[in-house]
Amino acid sequence: MSNMPVAGRDDKDAGRRLGAMLALGFASGLPLALTSGTLQAWLTVEGIDVRTIGLFALVGLPYTFKFLWSPVMDRYNLPWLSRRRDWMLLTQAGLVAVIALMAFWTPARGVTAVASLAVLVALLSASQDVVYDAYRADALRPAERGLGTGLSVSGYRIAMLVSGALALVLAAEFGWRDTYLLMAALMLFGAGATLWAPAVGQVAQPPRDLVAAVIEPFAQFLRRERAPALLGLIVLYKLGDACAGSLTTTFLIRELGFTIAEVGVINKGAGLAATLIGALAGGVLMTRLKLYRALLLFGILQAVTNLGFFTLTLIGKSYAGMTAVVVLENLAGGMGTSAFVALLMALCDRRYSATQYALLSALAALGRVLVGAPSGYAVAAWGWGAFFLLTVLLALPALGLLRMLRRVVSIAEAR
Repeated sequence: MSNMPVAGRDDKDAGRRLGAMLALGFASGLPLALTSGTLQAWLTVEGIDVRTIGLFALVGLPYTFKFLWSPVMDRYNLPWLSRRRDWMLLTQAGLVAVIALMAFWTPARGVTAVASLAVLVALLSASQDVVYDAYRADALRPAERGLGTGLSVSGYRIAMLVSGALALVLAAEFGWRDTYLLMAALMLFGAGATLWAPAVGQVAQPPRDLVAAVIEPFAQFLRRERAPALLGLIVLYKLGDACAGSLTTTFLIRELGFTIAEVGVINKGAGLAATLIGALAGGVLMTRLKLYRALLLFGILQAVTNLGFFTLTLIGKSYAGMTAVVVLENLAGGMGTSAFVALLMALCDRRYSATQYALLSALAALGRVLVGAPSGYAVAAWGWGAFFLLTVLLALPALGLLRMLRRVVSIAEAR
């Protein structure tokens, strides 16, 4: 009898934890387009020089280097909320204020000021990502990681659609000021979700000082069994999928002759819907498959669906063919992303989850950037068919490493 109330509280908290993943995933994804694609459109409409617009790509640097200040969030707690939620609320409050300020400081008034505000938004957004990723790793139970990740990815993707495509439609109708004010108001939804989300408590003793918070996350990970192989898996798991995706739009327009509108509707619209379904389906399937088998199955699907693009090089322009390939590839990609994020969470020590997750995700992103850069040269040298076959081959080393790491992955999942 004494255990029944506790079980009831656990069940209630499970629902809140999973609901928080969707809401906080939305808050995490919302600011990104406001300092990239949507801001680029605003600068273009205002007649800003294209060379200046190009320099705005540097605004995104905080997302790459967020691991540099993540130890601060591991080491220190703020006084007003529980661990992780304190920093989330602070960054979200800052985002509300700075995005609202961007609404009133148009590019015509001063590009330098707009750039400074955009950098501040990116800095706050990257910091929110650091602490949200840590909260997700700390809060979700092993059995919840799959579905929790699927909900998180779905919330993130929906937010990117809202602050990207929908924001452009709203700007055309109501103007940029009102659009950015609306986006700032939507960030209040994220702050509300942070207040509603359950506390994770002090699950582990934080690092004793800031020096330890910088050094110990590296040392602890490298002491793990087969640490180099785990790092290799993190770099390689999404590599083939990312390589194929790096030039998909160019392939569909330039090689197959689809219009920009057709690619937008099918590749972006249907592709986004398929990614959302894939992320959720992957999360649900992971509750049955467990982490290792999910990673293996979804990794195979990511590789196999890349063969669809190779098939398109043989059959040429086909609306049915493009739709089928785009939907299947994004379904598999969404599933793979859910499993991969669950893997990163499982590998994090709760004492250093902010720093370790930031480092591991940066390592994965670095691999995708490095393989994406020479993709155009590969197409020029070997042609599209050989390129897409290469993306299938790039997926195989990760599957081999995964088989080798089966026991290590299973142990990490159970922690």
